[in-house]
Amino acid sequence: MTTLLSPRVLRTEVLAGLVVALALIPEAISFSILAGVDPQVGLFASFTMAVTIAFTGGRPAMISAATGAVALVVAPLVREHGLGHLVAAVVLGGVIQIALAVAGVARLMRFIPRSVMVGFVNALAILIFTAQLPHLIGVPWLVYPLVAAALAVIWLLPRFTTVVPAPLVAIVLLTVFTTVAHVTVPDVGDEGTLPDSLPVPGLPDVPFTLGTLTTIAPYALGIALVGLMESLMTAKLVDEITDTRSDKTREAWGQGVANIVTGFFGGMGGCAMIGQTMINVKTSGARTRLSTFLAGVFLLILVVALGDVVATIPMAALVAVMIVVSVGTFDWHSIAPATLRRMPAGEITVMVVTVAATLATHNLAVGVVLGVLTAMVVFARRVAHFAEVTSVLVPDGGTRVYRVHGELFFASSNDLVHQFDYAGDPAHVVVDLSAAHIWDASSVAALDAVTTKYEARGKHVEITGLNDASARLHGTLAGRLGAAH
Repeated sequence: MTTLLSPRVLRTEVLAGLVVALALIPEAISFSILAGVDPQVGLFASFTMAVTIAFTGGRPAMISAATGAVALVVAPLVREHGLGHLVAAVVLGGVIQIALAVAGVARLMRFIPRSVMVGFVNALAILIFTAQLPHLIGVPWLVYPLVAAALAVIWLLPRFTTVVPAPLVAIVLLTVFTTVAHVTVPDVGDEGTLPDSLPVPGLPDVPFTLGTLTTIAPYALGIALVGLMESLMTAKLVDEITDTRSDKTREAWGQGVANIVTGFFGGMGGCAMIGQTMINVKTSGARTRLSTFLAGVFLLILVVALGDVVATIPMAALVAVMIVVSVGTFDWHSIAPATLRRMPAGEITVMVVTVAATLATHNLAVGVVLGVLTAMVVFARRVAHFAEVTSVLVPDGGTRVYRVHGELFFASSNDLVHQFDYAGDPAHVVVDLSAAHIWDASSVAALDAVTTKYEARGKHVEITGLNDASARLHGTLAGRLGAAH
């Protein structure tokens, strides 16, 4: 709190919140259209999400609002059942997010490898850029010099001063120019009608029956999972940018509370917005909850009290801001030839799968899930080759000792059975596992198969060197997994 008393920090947080609010308006309107609802549904959702998460969230300076990912999830529900069922699904989705947070879902973030994170960031940057293309195709030619001018301001102004965020200066200059010069180009007003009244809380307009619950439950689960995935990934990204740690569990249940509040105010729900978060944290330099809170407050003031002014902001200015965000978000080092030459093929594959899946589905959550699954397969293939078997015949000729080195699990233990000479070995065989670890039932079953094959030839097998964990697992499952072949 002491930090906020600094005039410099306070100015940074206030101006960052204003820039984010301006960038949120066309996005919220676009996502409302995507979901099939009135623009005010997305705008009010952005307001309630941002203000609520400023208090409940676990990652200061992260922006939550109505998002395209959630809009894609709920669009079919709106088409088939209407706004009332959407609002009910948002509330239920928030409840599910709180339940998942209590269950410890945030701890799963440690299983997301760096290659997936890099793919996630790069896919995000590409999606942010491609989302601007509709505003650059089939538009008056004046749009292009306006975008170029805004880009020049955003990139050059910080070399001279950082007192005021460059994106805000670009937005103001272009708005003044187009207004004074009476230049006709697409503006925020063309994106949809802005609301002229405050949001009012209320209950979802649906029958409270089991039928309603079964209808909204799948969509509520989708809202919860997609929202948590994007929010926790964004929190992790901001952690890396700011060199600070966030409370992922608090962020998870905070998202749930924000969605419940949003639902009761008739909003469409949402989650962390990565593009706007990058504007807030990376472009504007915000670091506290105040910027998040003010982004929501400024948004409401701008669309309700200053709607006529906001409607005149040229889309070219906001497009330029988002282009700068996309360029700054992309991890250019990850695709540098020197990096690609040094990077293992498996890591590159995981990154490409994450990017490709995200771009194909326009859903960051799908890309992350497929990227993690690919990473699991790559890891399993890599570790499977680490299990080796060597053997030595004891000088008296009556015993052969097999030494197993490495990790034994379903992938590496499949070939274990074929590493022994069942017919040629002497009557006594020792399998030394002092340099190995048993991880799963597949490995125990493989050892059972080895024992069975030797016993079928009248030979005795002795398994030695098990560490405590391996011994417990082997002792529990050995001989109880059915016929081993």
